[in-house]
Amino acid sequence: MVLGSVLNPLNTSLLAVALVPIGVAFGAPPSETAWLVSALYLACAVGQPVTGRLIDAYGPRRLYLLGTAMVGVGGLLGAFAPHLGVLVAARVLIGLGTCAGYPASMSLIKRESSRTGQASPASLLAALSFANQVVAVVGPSLGGLLVDVGGWRAVFTVNVPFAVACLVLGALHLPREPRPAPGTARVRRRWDLLGIGLFTVALVALLLFLMDPAAARLWMLGLAVAAGAGFVLRELRAAEPFLDVRVLGQNRPLLVTYARQLLTGVVMYSVVYGLPQWLEHGRGLTPSQTGLILLPMFGTAMVGTVVTRKQRGVLGRLLLGSAMQLAACVALLAVHGSTPVVVLLVIMALFGLPQALNGLANQNALYDQATPDQIGAASGLFRTFMYLGALTSSAATASAFREAADTSGLHALAVFAAACAALLLATVVAELLLRRRSR
Repeated sequence: MVLGSVLNPLNTSLLAVALVPIGVAFGAPPSETAWLVSALYLACAVGQPVTGRLIDAYGPRRLYLLGTAMVGVGGLLGAFAPHLGVLVAARVLIGLGTCAGYPASMSLIKRESSRTGQASPASLLAALSFANQVVAVVGPSLGGLLVDVGGWRAVFTVNVPFAVACLVLGALHLPREPRPAPGTARVRRRWDLLGIGLFTVALVALLLFLMDPAAARLWMLGLAVAAGAGFVLRELRAAEPFLDVRVLGQNRPLLVTYARQLLTGVVMYSVVYGLPQWLEHGRGLTPSQTGLILLPMFGTAMVGTVVTRKQRGVLGRLLLGSAMQLAACVALLAVHGSTPVVVLLVIMALFGLPQALNGLANQNALYDQATPDQIGAASGLFRTFMYLGALTSSAATASAFREAADTSGLHALAVFAAACAALLLATVVAELLLRRRSR
């Protein structure tokens, strides 16, 4: 389960330090290589809830095996891609394939919890969160090593052994769906294809606008709103809705968790993708050197998860995590071209701990707030909000580094990330005050 779920954050962060070498190899400007990031974001944001819904209907094993096979094929396609267009297609295939790992894992944990009566498998959830957070943080460092050793194609080839391992382990150990009893008619499921289509149109239009926000592209935002409204109306009338918006609307805590996941994603990906560009262009570092500077995030994220893995509290973690995240963003405002490396390492270490705290808190909240029969779709939607945050940060990074990845652009990006961290902190403080008043 852990190995399958980390394929998504691995491919999200692994490419961060390979964009510049890929652009040089194909003679492509940053505006074109950015599609390698955006293509995976789009595929994952749309594919996560759809795959989660399929997992709720057909069980996690089938989708897990199919998804990891797609990741292996996408890795091979990228390893031999003759031009940038094929490379983008490989990223889409990898993105869709990685959609199954996390919701399948959450579904399996929830089912096992119901079977055994253990309502709060804190250590298991911590292991899942820890693996995802650590891989997301260590991805740029691993990517820098792979680029230096095997060239940029190695960041695609590495998916093949991971996919093979997932297929072998999944085939051997993941439980099969129980066969229907003799004489029992199979349940015929009606798939809400119209609902899925409207959801896809709304999300893709929104994401395309976020990737390049401009007055001339406001029609995409209008299309997203119209398709979103049509999706809600469709789901209210559908006999078997793709996403039960009534249940979702009544679950206010889950909606708040989604919003916090979005804000967490904005701050995290602003650092994971924005800072490496500044380090390579503004400081002239190599991909491997850039990866090493980001490495302290791995250490503090690991410590934060290990120390708090058995605690079930959500708001306490979020309060500390969002406050530290805000402090780290403010610290970036003091960074300039001659800042000592040791200062950069301290700031990176400061970023790692809140990623662990916020990620684990949001995941625990999701696990407690989602119903067992909708845990797959809810987990997929949880990841979708993370990618909405990632694309928002991508748009902010492109705006901040419009001319070049210079120090003034880094400071503009830090201000934006600090505003999102402050908003996350405000939601936690507001809920703490409401709970205190209610008591």
